[in-house]
Amino acid sequence: MSNKPTLSIIVPALNEEANIADAVREATRALGDRFSDYEILLFDDGSTDRTGAIMDALALEDPHLRVFHHDKPRNMGGVYKHGIEVARFEYVILVPGDNENPGSALQAPFDALGEADMVLPYPTNVHARPWVRRVGSVGYTTLVNLLFGNNARYYNGTVIHRLENLRSITVRTDSFAYQTEILVKLLRRGKTRVEVGIEIEPRGGNRSQALRIKNLVAVVEALGSLWYEVHVRDRRRAGPAR
Repeated sequence: MSNKPTLSIIVPALNEEANIADAVREATRALGDRFSDYEILLFDDGSTDRTGAIMDALALEDPHLRVFHHDKPRNMGGVYKHGIEVARFEYVILVPGDNENPGSALQAPFDALGEADMVLPYPTNVHARPWVRRVGSVGYTTLVNLLFGNNARYYNGTVIHRLENLRSITVRTDSFAYQTEILVKLLRRGKTRVEVGIEIEPRGGNRSQALRIKNLVAVVEALGSLWYEVHVRDRRRAGPAR
């Protein structure tokens, strides 16, 4: 029996017909011989272009691929929660279908498996992103650390979790803050982390979906709900300190 771990890769895509095949190719290439088995869970999150059809064609050629079609977008957090439900292997990672994370950016996190309960990648080439997104990212990380007493470098990367840990908590948000909610809850449970620097390759063209007003509002609401859950509701349940 192999001592190598197994991995489920969640790949969400909304209108990524130009990028999805490359994203799958890069993720597969990064696996190398690090895992005894793996699966790539492709989620067509309500696309109106050929993203879903391309996914279906890719799955016909590779039995490691499984495709799920959503009638309407569930957003990043909603896709991740669906992925947790259907994943079959020991570890779970989300790789965006826009191919922002090249295979080379996944190798270091893969190599860090086993060093801690969670592997937290963070971008080292932040200059590759527009200044607005850089400022927003720093501000967001600082805010989350202050709200929850952490000191993580990044909350929105391609984090690797044990599936059993993900299934031990309730993820409430469907917004881009889904990974923040997961990390805050697991860190509060005493789960350990190792942080790994990676280089990303932001795609050109449209600005980040995370910066759209609707998504920003959803993130703020998610952080507010998480703060209440952690600092008010959970403390009430625990009762007065003795």
